[in-house]
Amino acid sequence: MMMIMKPVMTTILLMMRLWVLLIVMFFSVPSYTQEKYVPQKGDLLFCVAGDSDFSGAIADATAWHDTVKFVHVAIVAVEKGKPYIIEATGRKGVTCTDWEEFFSSSQHIGGKPGVVVMRVKPTAGFSVTSAIEKAKTHLGEEYDWSYYPDNGKMYCTELVYECFRKDDGTPLFTARPMNFRNENGEMPAFWTELFEKLGEPIPEGVLGTNPNDMSKEPVLMEVHRYF
Repeated sequence: MMMIMKPVMTTILLMMRLWVLLIVMFFSVPSYTQEKYVPQKGDLLFCVAGDSDFSGAIADATAWHDTVKFVHVAIVAVEKGKPYIIEATGRKGVTCTDWEEFFSSSQHIGGKPGVVVMRVKPTAGFSVTSAIEKAKTHLGEEYDWSYYPDNGKMYCTELVYECFRKDDGTPLFTARPMNFRNENGEMPAFWTELFEKLGEPIPEGVLGTNPNDMSKEPVLMEVHRYF
């Protein structure tokens, strides 16, 4: 009897272990903090274009010859060892976003987040802590659909541009005349319809910033690529 029971008990134990393993796998949530990259405050997360009209309009106007087209940038903040995001989005304005939520909702490439992490090179007179603290002062502001400077609103790269400055107020990044036209020189319907609703002229040529140009700034270095 004992000889018969032994194989049965072994089989039961193996089945129980298998069930436990399946349950753990089922309820596991992918953690983007487990990547080799260790988040540091002040890191910038550049996000690739998605399939929305908004993303397409930005990519068409700012990334004519780029293989990777960036349409958004966000700031990494860290408190008590836990990273989170400060960003300006069309849906929420300037807000704090949970780390996992940010990566889960980003455009994916081959099943991985389409995000490139860049970091400011050691720069005299620049304080990452000051940049983060300044970004926090803009929390709650509306998204700047007008793309005009100094109007109390912020778009994603405008937030970075305004907050990442040296102690003397000099911006780390470069503002350039903005372009809203595609590679063929045509104005996409997205921009025409948006500014008609706003009752404002399209700020073509007004000094501003965009994720593609910002990602190429010599003051930045790439430290991680998720895809």
